[in-house]
Amino acid sequence: MSEEGLVSVPSRCSMAETMQRLLAALKKRDMTVFARIDHAANATAVGMELRPTEVVLFGNPKGGTVLMEDRQIAGIDLPLKVLVWEDADGKVWLTYNAADWIAARAGLGEKSAGAIAAMTKALPAIAEEATK
Repeated sequence: MSEEGLVSVPSRCSMAETMQRLLAALKKRDMTVFARIDHAANATAVGMELRPTEVVLFGNPKGGTVLMEDRQIAGIDLPLKVLVWEDADGKVWLTYNAADWIAARAGLGEKSAGAIAAMTKALPAIAEEATK
């Protein structure tokens, strides 16, 4: 599944296992988890229903700072985010913003090339570890 700037990867695991595997993959890479937002729980809290949907905000301040030093507006897409969600058929997905899309959106230049290359390599690897 693909929409502009988004990469969605199907998971062979349950929602809980996908999330557990995602957090382990981030920890393995010494990524900081800044927040975990359970949209379904928040919906329930206001009397509404939503299929399982969670966002994890994570990153490495050294890498993110390089992007913002290049163009401070890159901060709108930082920290990085991964959405783990369940579709209407019960299938679990992991979705993230593609690194090249983040770079294009912020107009990042050569100063950010190394950090973008690292993100381009890391994000699919993290997704694969979480979903396979």
